[in-house]
Formats: sequence, C-alpha cells, structure tokens
Amino acid sequence: MLFLMLLISKNYALAQKTPENFGYRSMSFKFQDDRVDLIVISKKGEEKTQKPLFFFCQGSLPRPVVVYDEKGLFGTLPFNENNFLNDYHIVIVAQPNIPIIANANTLENDFVYLKDKEKGIPPKGYTDRNYLDYYVFRNNFIIKQLFKERFVSKSKLVVAGHSEGSAIAAKMASLNSKITHLIYSGGNPFGRIVNILSEEKDKKETLNYWKEVVQNANTINYNGGDTYKATYSFSLPQRENLLQLKIPILFTYASKDVVANYNDLFQIEVILERKQNFTFLNYEDLDHNFFPVNEKGIPNYELENWDKVANDWLKWLKNNK
Repeated sequence: MLFLMLLISKNYALAQKTPENFGYRSMSFKFQDDRVDLIVISKKGEEKTQKPLFFFCQGSLPRPVVVYDEKGLFGTLPFNENNFLNDYHIVIVAQPNIPIIANANTLENDFVYLKDKEKGIPPKGYTDRNYLDYYVFRNNFIIKQLFKERFVSKSKLVVAGHSEGSAIAAKMASLNSKITHLIYSGGNPFGRIVNILSEEKDKKETLNYWKEVVQNANTINYNGGDTYKATYSFSLPQRENLLQLKIPILFTYASKDVVANYNDLFQIEVILERKQNFTFLNYEDLDHNFFPVNEKGIPNYELENWDKVANDWLKWLKNNK
C-alpha cells in the first residue's frame, strides 16, 4: 500500500508543470481583489537584460496561456516568438480565474478550460470578469507594476491584440500614454455586433438580439455563451479611440475574414482624416487566423501564415521607431 501511495504521489508530482519548466518566467500581482498571473518570455540568458515589453492581448476563449501534454509544449503564441526576443520581453496575462498553465488532456476542444463540461460553462469568476473594461484596466494596471521592474525598458511599449484582443489593445492605448506602438489584428473598429450581423442570415433576429443586449447591458447570464455584458462591451466601436491616437498603429487583417470590409471602410476614414500614423496590411485569400481558404471558403489548416504576419509586425516596428 505504501509503495502504491508513493507511486501515485510520484506520478502526480511528475504531472505538475509550471511555466518555468518551459523556460518562461511567471509573475503575479493583485488587481482589485483578484490574483492576476502572467508569464514573461525572454531570450535565454537575457531575462534580466533591460528591454521594452511586447504586451500581447489574448483572444476570446477561456484558455490557459501555457498548454502542454506528454509530448511537450503547444504553441503559446500563434506565431514563433523567438524573433521578437532579441528586442523585447513578451508579456501574456492569464484569463481571469483560468489557470495560467494546464495539461491539454484536462481541457476541452480548442484548449478551453471549463467548470461544467456537460453544459460547456467556464468558471463563474471568469464569466463575471469577461468584459472589455475589466481587461483594459487590469492590463494597464499590470503595465504600471511591470514598469517598476529593472528588466523593463520604459523607452518603448508595444501592445498587440488579435481578434477580441484587438479591442482590448485599442482601448488600452487610448487610456495609457506609456504605450508607444499599437498592433491591431483581426479586429473590427465598428464592434463585435457588426460581425455577428454580417455572419447571420436572419438579420431581423440578430437586431432583436442586439436590442435585448442593449436593454441588459450590465447583465451577466451564465449559459456558457457570451454574456449580455460581454457582447455589449465588445460591440462598442473602437473607431473613435483609434482615430484620436497619435502613436504608430498597424492594422493586419485577412481578406476572407468578416472584418475585412470594415477594416477597408475604416481605412477610408483614416485617409479622409489625413492621419499619417496608420499602416494597413491586408492578406489576400486568408481567413481570420490567416489560413488560406479555397473557393468554397474552406480553410487549409496545413498552411499556416502566422509567422509571416508576425514577421511583418517586426518589420513595421523596426521602420517605426
């Protein structure tokens, strides 16, 4: 019995991983009454070298930041981060009440972390905090704390976000003068509800849903989908926040994504306003996550383009110092 207990204990210990097991640095801060976990990715041997931060805002799913299985680590970022590490420390903050690291075998499809797997419901603490302003004010608070660290250079601060993360990044930049460069990827400056309306065949039903959302803008409903509060907050257009910014801003989006026409429309407004601080890169015949699609709109997941997009981010950063 003792041997069995020791064996179970040993296997359990072997199963436990931390971000440090994969060469990352983990940090925690207290925001309001919440513990906020994050990882810092640095070039090996240069963890204490003073460099600017590249702050990456995650998308919409309740996923752990670091995911692994018995074969090793899954991609922490959608692109290879190594090319960024010569010039930056990369920061990624965990989703609220979602563990920062998890074994893929304990997660559901798309690596989501659920409290009730049968009903597809994430933890209540996540759902309560899953709205735009929580992420914005939390992230800007974290930046303030990180700027006290010796390894952080205050000369430059890049904030990037893809999909839902783009809205978070845009509003962060509108409120935080420390941010010097903004990368807005796969987002819609006119808000989430515009995407929903564009994708649904029944426009009337969608508009009725939007009326319901507006009437219940602060309501948090625990059904596993987006709450009224989340949908409302992420549907508020970031157009004005973006137009008032004077820092360099890069838009990256794919032509086969539902957001493409709205990014084109916003680019027309940028030109009309004679704004010179925007750059737009449109990737032809790719979908939301930069996979190529055929004439039927079916993506080819074997051909990834995220590294190309990320390299374009780096080129833009080097040309916009």
